Amino acid sequence: MAEVVTGAMSTLLPKLADLITEEYNLHKGIRGEVMFLKAEMESMETALLKVSEAPIDQPPDIQIKLWAKAVRDLSYDLEDSIDRFMVRIETHGQDKSHSFRNFIDKSISLLTKGKIRHKIAIDIKDIKSRIKEVSKRRDRYKVDNVAAAKSTGPSVDTLRLSALYTKASELVGTDEKSLEVVKMLTEGDEASKKQLKVVSIVGLGGLGKTTLANAVYEKLKAQFDIQKQKPQFDCTAFVSVSLNPSMEKIFKSLLHQLTNLKYENIEATWGEAQLISEIRTFLGNKRYLIVIDDIWDKYVWEGIKCAFRENGHGSRVIITTRILDVAHQAGGVYRLQPLSVVDSRKLFHRRIYETDNKSPPNHLVEVSENVLERCGGVPLAIITIGSLLSSKKGRAHTHEYWSKVYKSMGSGLDNSHDDVKNMRRILSVSYSDLPPHLKTCLLHLSLYTEDYEIETEPLIWKWVGEGFLKEERGMSLYEVGEDYFNQLINKSLVQPVKIDNVNKVRSCRIHDMVRDMITSLSNEENFLTTIGGPQPVSLPSKIRRLSVQTCIEDVANQLPPMGLTHVRSLTVSNPAFSLLPALSGFPVLRVLDFWLLGGG
Repeated sequence: MAEVVTGAMSTLLPKLADLITEEYNLHKGIRGEVMFLKAEMESMETALLKVSEAPIDQPPDIQIKLWAKAVRDLSYDLEDSIDRFMVRIETHGQDKSHSFRNFIDKSISLLTKGKIRHKIAIDIKDIKSRIKEVSKRRDRYKVDNVAAAKSTGPSVDTLRLSALYTKASELVGTDEKSLEVVKMLTEGDEASKKQLKVVSIVGLGGLGKTTLANAVYEKLKAQFDIQKQKPQFDCTAFVSVSLNPSMEKIFKSLLHQLTNLKYENIEATWGEAQLISEIRTFLGNKRYLIVIDDIWDKYVWEGIKCAFRENGHGSRVIITTRILDVAHQAGGVYRLQPLSVVDSRKLFHRRIYETDNKSPPNHLVEVSENVLERCGGVPLAIITIGSLLSSKKGRAHTHEYWSKVYKSMGSGLDNSHDDVKNMRRILSVSYSDLPPHLKTCLLHLSLYTEDYEIETEPLIWKWVGEGFLKEERGMSLYEVGEDYFNQLINKSLVQPVKIDNVNKVRSCRIHDMVRDMITSLSNEENFLTTIGGPQPVSLPSKIRRLSVQTCIEDVANQLPPMGLTHVRSLTVSNPAFSLLPALSGFPVLRVLDFWLLGGG
């Protein structure tokens, strides 16, 4: 399930615990109600986490998604009520002086506090009735079983593995990079050439890691040892791992390919240890070439490499991964770069016109270049957008249609085309692999405008203000935020821009295709509402976070006034500065984070 899975749970549950302390002097019956709410919300948080673990290709049933949305809305509304209560009760603090005026003020304060406590009691009872209804629906929908919906398209593995069967004539920008990887695998003195060598190709999803690995694999497989009159490698294998691997299946696939089906009827009772032993025995005196594609976890690599025997015959292993830590663990890191402008243009034209000799007519040249700039050299993005523009319909080659496609890029709004959906599915695997707190932090980045350089320190303080960070023993909240930020970089979802002399990332960007994905997810689950640029068909009735990215003077007319009573944070880009007076009249409940992008 791709959305922010826990709503306001991370900040709500500690507040519910605070509410039952003596400090707030709640009536005994109300404290009991709060304890009930806390227990129910903790149980619902557990169920939400189970729902979030559904595979990206098998999202939960629509009824379960609706239930999850109801729980998140409850968590937000309950936290709003508690915050309103805490702010008002603390505003009417006790004064210990004994003057007659202070006696009167204290008496009025006690009456006011009584009304405030009465109001929170009413709110809690109302939310309790909503929680009971949501709990009944949880039982009806059997949420804890997390029933999966039918997949609505090809699996992510199918989409990714199609790269293995791309025609050589369709590859662009791969030759030079494949030669670089081959050089890494073959260079060195005579002693090092005889050792087992590993090269790790690492980069963002959709950047072409599988395509490159396969190109290198085919080149090395084709090499011939003239002296021995046989191929350079005695045996080869190309095995895909993916997000939730079965180690037994990986080892069985290796055994099948390396031995040319000698072990076709592998014993069903063989476990990992037996399979590893058989592979190591077979590779004993052979020079082998193996590709392990799409590794997501260091421990998976540690398990797989147990099967690779160092036998002094110059064997070679290539791995691909989106995770920088995995690449460093395996060694021989090759950081795959986006396509150059020239190669991007070549791939784009080839996708649209099926030839290198044709380019867009004059009236489409400018918008064509704008499209390519937004694709950022990611082959998956170029191919996807090229598919949208290669339609045989008459409108496909009009400036109006190309401009419409360009404006929709990065907005997360276009779900009408299968290629766009499939591109998001490939990128969404990286998102699906994140724990809930990192999903929330990543979605928060959708508030930044295209190509915006995000400063690290203000970003982390925003996460602190929003309550996205979990307390860790021995670490300040800011240090926790730094750790979260570094994890997003490690997973190739955030791109470093400025790095200081102690190797800390001081600013970053997100690729437009990642921004498109998280904006789509954010729109779907009402995490963030953006005013400016392409708009959703309708704005949500309750706006939780608001990002204003336009200078239109009448933007306030687009917003439902009651919807702003639930705004938790407001971000305004510099061009929208003149909108502040227009927005100031709205009944915003609270603003945890008010920020002028670029203005501080």
